[in-house]
Amino acid sequence: MERKAMSALMAWKDKPNHMPLILNGARQVGKTYLLREFGAKCFENTIYVHLENQVAVSAFFEGDLTSIRILKYLEAVYNQPIVAGKTLIIFDEIQCSERALMALKTFCEEAPEYHVAAAGSLLGVAVNREKYSFPVGKVDEISLFPLDFEEFLWAMGKRFFSEEIRAHYAENQPFPDPIHQMLTELYRHYLITGGMPAVVKQFTENQSFIDVADIQGRILNEYLADMAKYATASTSVRIRACYNSIPAQLAKENTKFQYKVVQRGGSATIFGESIDWLESAGIVLKCQKTNHGHMPIAAYAELSDFKLYMADTGLLTMKSGLAYQTILSTIEQDNAFMGALAENYVAQQFAANHIPLFYWKNDNTAEVDFVLQSGTDIIPVEVKKGKRNKSISMNIFAQKYGSPYSIRISQKHFGFDNKIKSVPLYAAFCVGND
Repeated sequence: MERKAMSALMAWKDKPNHMPLILNGARQVGKTYLLREFGAKCFENTIYVHLENQVAVSAFFEGDLTSIRILKYLEAVYNQPIVAGKTLIIFDEIQCSERALMALKTFCEEAPEYHVAAAGSLLGVAVNREKYSFPVGKVDEISLFPLDFEEFLWAMGKRFFSEEIRAHYAENQPFPDPIHQMLTELYRHYLITGGMPAVVKQFTENQSFIDVADIQGRILNEYLADMAKYATASTSVRIRACYNSIPAQLAKENTKFQYKVVQRGGSATIFGESIDWLESAGIVLKCQKTNHGHMPIAAYAELSDFKLYMADTGLLTMKSGLAYQTILSTIEQDNAFMGALAENYVAQQFAANHIPLFYWKNDNTAEVDFVLQSGTDIIPVEVKKGKRNKSISMNIFAQKYGSPYSIRISQKHFGFDNKIKSVPLYAAFCVGND
């Protein structure tokens, strides 16, 4: 399964001053698969160490952490030579060993010519919870997300259409209606499957949404198990409550995260740590409110006001219980949650493009779903579930802050009119690449 992050890994390999690499990402987004594919494709051999399962190897790191000692041990255990530039060493589930994490600093300082890559599903959580010494400034980092819609098209054998979408996006040129409808149908499929690699693989093999739901259920159960494993009993209860509230949070007319939706009388004091846990685990996306349309956006963020999205839209569909026939229907549905689902989908595409998530709301009722910074320009983005679009809030923002243009993502064709760039939902992955 082809991933865009492979090019980032190859660029890391060729960096003359590369440091040990940490591949970040939520559980089940494909970190292990990608690193092993990277090893097979770009190196003569790979040493793969699973620090949770291989207890004896993990225990070895409790001793001296000099790089030469570790290299000799790994050669003996795996009966393979480790050659600089030709061998990839993978430490998987590195959050299970603080000493292995510290060893990355040793490799950076003593043996920078070797290629060492680590993956950890809950590394951010473990570092915050335990007294881990994170090797700040001694590692390179890459973040991996669920497949975005373009990668989904690749997996479905439709690379030609992903390339055509990019070309039409650049030219604001609409597709013929039959192609537009076909791509919109694939977008609806993606709303159900999402981008978790195991789910997409299953769907490409048998096109069954029933099997998709089974795999998504297992992934959600793994997330719940992690909450119990990597948090105290009382904290894990609060984490689950916050996570379970996300569909209800997004279904509200005001999608701002409200602690009272989690629990009557809830507050940041009670649930703030739980939100941080979910964000560190990579299973939610936080969209911060910005008070102004000035550059830089982050300087005007209101940290106490935010929206939470699920990191994978397919898991949101599964968790919400939204009927598949509602999503797949070609008739525009009067269903408010479809709007929330479309918004979550766009947040997922933006996150995969490493676009910081911000939204804007004035003192009255105007609200813009997303606000992007492009150089010195601030661009408002509105997301609509269907074709019936009004852009009052977006126009208020653009006039107030002098945006050169705005972006409306909906089921409408490509186009550019009245300083509004119309982008079909299936082309959201293009935003930010220009």
